[in-house]
Amino acid sequence: MFEIRLIIDNREVTVPKGATILDAARKAGSYVPALCHHPDLKPIGSCKLCIVSVKGLDYYPTSCNTLAEEGMVVETRTEELQEMRRHTLEMLLALTNHPTSCLFCERGDECTDLRECMRKFPATVGCKYCPKNGECELQEAVQFVGLEKIRYQLSFRNVPVLREPFFDRDYNLCIMCSRCVRICQEVRGMGVLSNNPDFHHMHWIGPLSLQDSDCKFCGACVDACPTGALYVRSQKWIKPEMAVSTVCPYCGVGCRLKLGVKDNRVISITPDRDSPVNRGQACVKGRFGLDEVVHHPDRLTTPLIRRNGRLEEASWEEALDLVAKRFAEIKDRYGPDSIGAFSSSRCTNEENYLVQKLARAVFGTNNVDNCARICHAPSVTGLAACFGSGAATNSFDQIEDADLLFIIGSNTTEAHPIVSLKIIKAANKGAKIIVADPRKIELVDLATVWLNLMPGTNIALLNGMMNVILESGLEDRDFIAARTEGFEEFRKVVLEYPPNLASEISGVAEEDIIEAAKLYAKAKNAMIIYSLGITEHITGTANVMSLGNLAMLTGNVGRRSTGIMPLRGQNNVQGACDMGALPNNYVGYQPVTDPDIRSKFEVAWNVKLPPTPGQTSTQMLDNVKQEGIRALYILGEDPAQTEPDTNRVCAALKALDFLVVQEIFPTETTKYADVILPAASFAECDGTFTNGERRIQRVNKAIPAICGLENWETICKIAEKMNYPISYNHPSEIMDEIAALAPMFGGVSFSRLGVGGLQWPCPSIDHPGTKTMHVGKFSRGLGKFNAVEHKYPAERPDSDYPLILTTGRRREHYNCGSMTRRSSGIMWVWPEEAIEISPTDAAELGVCDGETVQVSSRRGSVKTTARVTDKSSRGVAFMSFHYQDVLTNLLTNAALDFTAKTPEFKACAIRIEKVPS
Repeated sequence: MFEIRLIIDNREVTVPKGATILDAARKAGSYVPALCHHPDLKPIGSCKLCIVSVKGLDYYPTSCNTLAEEGMVVETRTEELQEMRRHTLEMLLALTNHPTSCLFCERGDECTDLRECMRKFPATVGCKYCPKNGECELQEAVQFVGLEKIRYQLSFRNVPVLREPFFDRDYNLCIMCSRCVRICQEVRGMGVLSNNPDFHHMHWIGPLSLQDSDCKFCGACVDACPTGALYVRSQKWIKPEMAVSTVCPYCGVGCRLKLGVKDNRVISITPDRDSPVNRGQACVKGRFGLDEVVHHPDRLTTPLIRRNGRLEEASWEEALDLVAKRFAEIKDRYGPDSIGAFSSSRCTNEENYLVQKLARAVFGTNNVDNCARICHAPSVTGLAACFGSGAATNSFDQIEDADLLFIIGSNTTEAHPIVSLKIIKAANKGAKIIVADPRKIELVDLATVWLNLMPGTNIALLNGMMNVILESGLEDRDFIAARTEGFEEFRKVVLEYPPNLASEISGVAEEDIIEAAKLYAKAKNAMIIYSLGITEHITGTANVMSLGNLAMLTGNVGRRSTGIMPLRGQNNVQGACDMGALPNNYVGYQPVTDPDIRSKFEVAWNVKLPPTPGQTSTQMLDNVKQEGIRALYILGEDPAQTEPDTNRVCAALKALDFLVVQEIFPTETTKYADVILPAASFAECDGTFTNGERRIQRVNKAIPAICGLENWETICKIAEKMNYPISYNHPSEIMDEIAALAPMFGGVSFSRLGVGGLQWPCPSIDHPGTKTMHVGKFSRGLGKFNAVEHKYPAERPDSDYPLILTTGRRREHYNCGSMTRRSSGIMWVWPEEAIEISPTDAAELGVCDGETVQVSSRRGSVKTTARVTDKSSRGVAFMSFHYQDVLTNLLTNAALDFTAKTPEFKACAIRIEKVPS
């Protein structure tokens, strides 16, 4: 990148071309007030406080929107500049009638953490909660320029404070900088807020109620506000003693957050601006749905043992002794393969590594799996079959520079909001968007083409698109010839799917299939983004292979801003698989069936290991009935709510001889436990998570474990009590062991991760990590085309069950909801489940919006509220699975993917009946 040099306050500074004078000043360490400026926004120079003196210019430019130039000599603080700034600030305070009691208080240095100031002014006239909190940018500017009073008469406007679910809007403190309005539009792409600039009178920011608007409560406006006009209620009267940067425990994006801590309590959470993943942005869950959860009174803090049918408190020693004793007895009586372990996509890499080590080295079985089995196992299998590696090919930040984004089976704005910001940014740069989804999701508004396919028809649609590409001669023949194999067999199959047949099967208009195919094929840099709408089908693995075929057909792999991005559902789905919490692989996807690899682990762990793959989580639950599985250890998962066909799962859990569940909250699964071990939350753990772009990031402990033990310590104690000594002093030592055993992690250590982390593969300590995979060569050598045929879902609508139910998540909630349902603000925003149906279906059923309905499938029924919306296409209904009082998975189908054994959540037949009032 071309750089320029200039002098700022007698200091030489080097900045990249395109940087502003303000950027250079900040790099030089010179403070320049800029109340309208924010690093994420286009500079507008409206407050005029950032004026500087530039040698050779006969005027004072605003530094926020003036580009730095080679050889510039700049002064940021002269008496003339300061005098002009004082006048500007004085005018600003007068025009907005901003309270000044705190700004000019002669006793400000004496203030303490009180709700009233030393001069007994009411709290409402003060910014934030105290003049000494160091967060008010207006106060900082006043102090910097030396403004001691203003000459004009001010009157407190006494505008009513608007109360929102998480924060207050107090426009008595608003200085009309418009940061909140602009960040909502420019960064979040919503445009919910609007200026009402009635200076001297009643200026405020609309709308009157954010709850009645399209606001997503991401908190970006709050974080951008330079005064106390927008402020989180729970943080107003208390200030953290320290801040700890860690990783959000919700979805697989891997946003970094700063936890504010006081007296061993998390009292505030803000997005980390230094993170390359989220760059200071967050979603409603990460921004507002955690601090209350960490210290919620429902937290499990003491082990519980079931005695005479009742769960009773026990000591750690008693509980762990019982766990070790019962597992040992069952192993001795029924053999090692009678025990299984469910590891957790919500726990750290180090904890997942220890669970699979516990299963293999201590229990003596490969019966270990994680919740990727019911979501992204087809990604691992399908992408590996195509490319040789079962993970994202590219990085999140490359989304912004793609020419075309093909988003299929991903409701990105709700399930992965921070990734959707990158999609919005790409669209603003001119990228074409193709959306393939049965529902009219929010991204459809940005799309050039919406392919509204019927659930379960992905392969027909994709084969139809590839047919168009081949028949139009738009394939990348050079790439195919040089870098792939299996093309001819694939070609024969695809030619059997002309667009008219693909249209007939999928329900997508033929002309839309043709347009989408040509848009994708003609783009210079086309990227595919997908999620569970692709994987949670009986054809999940084949669906993923079909996406791999499309990318290779057009040469859109192995370059920046191309490739395939599977968006992971949970914070460490990628890492749980990477760490070997799979029945067929050790850490780093090393097969358990390879004698040399197995020997390496036997030497490292000093134990004989089982040579055959174990059972998947779905197989383990099914085999309880045949008495093949007698005992389970479940860490941080809730299969009784999240697995399909809930009755099937609950019957299996109930039939077990012994069930141990380690959790932070009571769940549907803990109801069946013989022993409940309390778990440490993300805020109480050291370790790492791996996000959806293969980025291994540090999880930093902010407070001591509320239950007394961190999760890695609990797992080690179980092993020790079963006569297998596992000893580590810190999770960093576990990562060192991982690096020594798995070549793809050979260069990973805690000391190297910093704030940005490392993207695997990272095979050596001098390797920088891998942002783009398969450059020049695929991991498997040649990329492989896999010919796949359309297969209908396992269950299709009929006269008894005429609608198709597809499931997913809502923006406000996460997984089984055990965490988000304990956030009062989130439950204020989205308090209950509802089934979304089209207006046409609602009319035919005689159902009105808001009425109670009974939803039934061949497996069970639930009652919920009907939400009539044009998001749903005719014949397709939608529900989430976040609520214990509406167990959606009582309805869903446990039919398995043919390869990865993933259940088919996305297409089950239902009927809806109105419940008499």
